[in-house]
Amino acid sequence: MCDMTLNERASYIKGLCDGMEIDKTSKEGKVIAALCELVSNMAVAIEELEEEVCDLRDYIEELDKDLGEVEEILCDSDDYDDYEDDYECDGNCECCDEDCELADDEYFEVECPSCGETICFDESIDPEELACPACGEKFECLISEEDIRALDEE
Repeated sequence: MCDMTLNERASYIKGLCDGMEIDKTSKEGKVIAALCELVSNMAVAIEELEEEVCDLRDYIEELDKDLGEVEEILCDSDDYDDYEDDYECDGNCECCDEDCELADDEYFEVECPSCGETICFDESIDPEELACPACGEKFECLISEEDIRALDEE
């Protein structure tokens, strides 16, 4: 009986009740017949839910695998590694409301036109070839001579 599915067990119980030849017109017989029908309906519903959960689990595993491949492509790209080395704010600059290695140096703050992320960079970075670390979008940042002079005066 342990290897039986829920539907098979519900059918077995219904067969036992039928074998007892209970009078289904009596109060007790009506209750037993209703309970057998309920157990049968619940077994069908539970098996359908188990199948759906199994299908969803397979789908989630596929999505997880695909997402892992996308992460590998994005995180292993040379552009991302170069950007991390050159532009990464460690979370402690003026744009982050704390002190950081860029705070002592002269640096520029720009907002990514695609996602709005604030990007900090110094004069060693070519502002015409910036890439946002948040969204990866490359954009050109034009810095005026006044901005450069203002940094020199600081």
